[in-house]
Amino acid sequence: MLNTLRDITQAVASAGDLDTALELLVKQIKAAIVTECCSIYILDKDELILSATDGLEPNAVGNVRMPITEGLVGLVAEREEAINLADARQHPRFKLFPEALEEEYRAFLAVPIIYQKQLLGVIVVQQASARQFSEGEEAFLMTLAAQLAMAVRGLKQKASVKGREKQILFQGTPASNGIAIAHALVLGGEIALRQPNRKAADVKVELERLSTAITRCRNNLGNLSQRFDREQDQEVVAIFSALTLLLDESSLGGEYVREVEQGWCAESAISRVSLRYIEQFQSMEDPYIKERASDIRDLGQKVLRQLIEPDRLVLDSDKPVILVTKEADTTLLAEFPRAKLAGIVTELGGVNSHAAILARALGIPALTGVQQVLASNIDKKMMVLNATRGQLMVSPSSAVISEYRSLLNAEKALQRQYMQEVHLPAETLDGERINLFINAGLLSGLASELAEGADGVGLYRTEIPFMLQQRFPSESEQIKVYSQVFNLVAGRPVVMRTLDVGGDKPLPYFPIKEDNPFLGWRGIRMSLDHPELFLVQMRAMLQANGTSEQLKILLPMVSNLEEVDHALEYFEQAYSELKSDVNPLLSKPQLGVMLEVPALLYQLDEVAKRVDFVSVGSNDLTQYLLAVDRNNPRVSSLFDSYHPGVLRYLKTALQQCRHYGLGISICGEMAGEPAGALLLSAMGYRELSMNQGALAKINYLMRRVSMDELQVLLQQALSLRCGSEVRELLRAYLGEKGLAAILN
Repeated sequence: MLNTLRDITQAVASAGDLDTALELLVKQIKAAIVTECCSIYILDKDELILSATDGLEPNAVGNVRMPITEGLVGLVAEREEAINLADARQHPRFKLFPEALEEEYRAFLAVPIIYQKQLLGVIVVQQASARQFSEGEEAFLMTLAAQLAMAVRGLKQKASVKGREKQILFQGTPASNGIAIAHALVLGGEIALRQPNRKAADVKVELERLSTAITRCRNNLGNLSQRFDREQDQEVVAIFSALTLLLDESSLGGEYVREVEQGWCAESAISRVSLRYIEQFQSMEDPYIKERASDIRDLGQKVLRQLIEPDRLVLDSDKPVILVTKEADTTLLAEFPRAKLAGIVTELGGVNSHAAILARALGIPALTGVQQVLASNIDKKMMVLNATRGQLMVSPSSAVISEYRSLLNAEKALQRQYMQEVHLPAETLDGERINLFINAGLLSGLASELAEGADGVGLYRTEIPFMLQQRFPSESEQIKVYSQVFNLVAGRPVVMRTLDVGGDKPLPYFPIKEDNPFLGWRGIRMSLDHPELFLVQMRAMLQANGTSEQLKILLPMVSNLEEVDHALEYFEQAYSELKSDVNPLLSKPQLGVMLEVPALLYQLDEVAKRVDFVSVGSNDLTQYLLAVDRNNPRVSSLFDSYHPGVLRYLKTALQQCRHYGLGISICGEMAGEPAGALLLSAMGYRELSMNQGALAKINYLMRRVSMDELQVLLQQALSLRCGSEVRELLRAYLGEKGLAAILN
């Protein structure tokens, strides 16, 4: 039975279109269950349409339609559960469709096809003789429907975008917020790494072609490196430097040349070398070496692009496009003409991939994890990308496009309005001062105009420079980056978080493979297990800070007091060594811990004896309180920072920190959301740290509300049942204040 399930699922997944897949499916299910009829109904809006059958009248396909409120098939859809009847005619919801010629069938078994709570259709099997389908047959059909749901959804989307007039909606994970309206440019897959094995007609000519292609790649990387060096993005520069090294004669570049010298044409040489090394690396047990196979593949495709279609990115017009690709690498994004890149959509990649980091640095809306988008024939079709809400609309109606254009114009006007006050203090109407800090990881974010309105850096993510290297950065390299951070914020405080990798933030050169990474070896746990790395980072921070009072050091993922004690020992060791050997006037910064592991709340009395402040990481705290992996699309809808239980925890944390004399701030995404900022300030939080794009908006908002009103609002919010009710409460409040537009 398992083999049958696998064979059917694989056959459907590999089908080129929905109709073919459904025809194949009804035949194979009919044979597997050994029944007389199998049919599939696909949901279109509120109607179930007979879309494939083996046993009913073929001409009824596409013509038999029913609302989900009618018939037994409709009942399955309505209830979203299986129905198994020995004689369907005896059921009160039985409805006969004469045009389908189903009069002879009595036994009836139907199961829903559901993908992530969304009903897609119904599978029905029937038989002439009255008999109950067995529990095994019912279980088989339910299992098959669950396995097929994703493939059916993808093929349904692909079918929907064939016509330009019909809008289709894709969902993904926001990697860089914003809205874009443009035609799609699909890249990826058009140049296969596996090229035909062709002998060179003239080895000398092929060597010249290869040399030209490698030189172009090297020049592109060099130009990009210079560009980001001028913009002080040293972290991004490191990516291109590492890629350039692979082109050296002592690396893959030399292997390409030697393959041509053996008589192969340039394309074949690159293909042969790349595939050979990929196969070798993928056979290794070491996970880090396995990951290097993707680097070899990427570089091979880059050089092949220079050989086969060097002008692919020379676009047909001056109009911007939304780039759609399997997985956008940093080189592709950076070499793409910035004025022509409106947005980015990828099937793979996470919000902390190199490409996502670069997209945020460039201010380009980006959406990752958009399943089946490349299989949907969307090249050159008009799209609306709403990366802020995780949505991609293909072939939207003119009304939708007009609405989004108006929204874009309104957003730009509002942002200009917000920016006019960004230099003013964030002070409520009744005189309460809220300190607004920014979260940062790239130097370009600190150098922007938006950052000038911040009271400081509430969270500097030191893992970003680590992620953009091909190895652990040295002490001198870290000192250089941290010194630039202090210089760019001009005397304002900087909270630097020690290396926080693991979970959804792996280092490419130090992979951590775990069954449950968010509860695993991450944050301070990893640093304490590698004191040689921890001490280097502490020394670099202290030396970059020198005699100033800017630095505060923050320890992530602390779950017990022993971790704090051990970290303090290493901190004291680094400080005393540097003060003795390097700088006797060295300042001693404050030390703090992140409150993201819920249990730490109940030991704040002991925490207060050891450190100076607490910073609440609302993202991880929420997922641990609600037991929800926020990066898992199957449960991400349950992740809700406005859950009343989370709000009550945040209020209690503030009260406890005040009681024990601990400074407290909050640095998760909630602090940069209008509704979140209002509730947090009402609780008593006076230090909010947020992404730089939210700073001007939150400043503008705070200057138009009063703390007395917010505290009444908070008491109402804490008494509600769920996060959606809390949001509606805040939406109504802002609407009454004439500030509803700030939620967009």
